[in-house]
Amino acid sequence: MKTCKIRLSSIQDVRDFVEIVTRYDMEIDLSSGRYVVDAKSIMGIFSLDLMNTITLTAHSDNTEKLFEELKRFMVD
Repeated sequence: MKTCKIRLSSIQDVRDFVEIVTRYDMEIDLSSGRYVVDAKSIMGIFSLDLMNTITLTAHSDNTEKLFEELKRFMVD
């Protein structure tokens, strides 16, 4: 399992993000505060507070390629 902080600043960012994560056969969650949603669900993502950073959790040991593709959404 690996986590990082991301920011989805626009509708296009959400579309691009979902397009990337749906290619991976692993469970990926997004959490904001006490809410946790499936990262592959556009409706779930829009239920989060997108004004703040979101925590991404990938439930796999092999996440290098995923995190490389998501690099443009990551924040420190």
